[in-house]
Amino acid sequence: MTSPLVWLPFDPELLGDPPSGLRYEVVDPTEHVPDSVGDVAFYVTPYRLGSAVGDVLPRMTGLEVVQTLTAGVDSVRAHVPDGVALCNGRGIHDTSTAELALTLVLSSLRGIPDFVRAQGRASWEPAWRPALADKRVLLVGYGAIGEAIEARLRPFEVEVVRVARSAREGVHPIGDLPSLLPDADVVILIVPLTDETRGLVDADFLARMKDDALLVNVARGAVVDTDALVAALHAGTVFAALDVFDTEPLPPDSPLWQAPGVLISPHVGGASSAMWPRAHRLVRDQLHRFAAGEPLANVMSGEY
Repeated sequence: MTSPLVWLPFDPELLGDPPSGLRYEVVDPTEHVPDSVGDVAFYVTPYRLGSAVGDVLPRMTGLEVVQTLTAGVDSVRAHVPDGVALCNGRGIHDTSTAELALTLVLSSLRGIPDFVRAQGRASWEPAWRPALADKRVLLVGYGAIGEAIEARLRPFEVEVVRVARSAREGVHPIGDLPSLLPDADVVILIVPLTDETRGLVDADFLARMKDDALLVNVARGAVVDTDALVAALHAGTVFAALDVFDTEPLPPDSPLWQAPGVLISPHVGGASSAMWPRAHRLVRDQLHRFAAGEPLANVMSGEY
């Protein structure tokens, strides 16, 4: 009997201790699809967004598991056949994304972009800026990454208010947002992109935010209505720090580039030295579960 085939986007030696009962091929199907495509049982997608990583799925007739290296699965979910387990990268990006979220908050509040621009002009421009201390921070989305962000916020002497799709102890339901937004100094978005969250941050959402509040998006770009945000930025009612956008790369003609009060980073929430060791650990553990016939972790859909 032939051993199940695993497609990996990296050398299996990086896993440290891959199970011996599986066959491994290093494949990026967005660049080349080998003839073995029909034999793949376990597909670890390349680390990238977009539907290209899922375009090969209809050709994987022996597929049992799709393991993404992203926390969000919105770009591949629709391509996964019935009966195939879809597992996300929960745990891979918690640390990196939480670090970036905190960096964006502190940089925006303390005016770091202004200091960098002044440095380029060799200009000494001191300024009085708001601290993060004593602020009320609203976390919109409270999964693993939301918890990691809160852990990093706590030492800064803030009040954290949590929101998730469903209410639980200490966590508000998303339906409470209209009453919570007016009192929040910082709003951090870390929700998955779903039909419910697409366009969540619209003109009404922004109008309910406190004057001069900071909106930070490390979720998905489509969670925010870009036109509504650009209007609010030009009105000077809110500020923003954005790592994700509804079109990526952000086009040169996007009005966000020239909007006042916005800090832009190029979707680098997970792009740090902390990512790959955690990715390798997750994939290794998943493969050991798969080889042993044990339940998989991070299952989003399918039979597992």
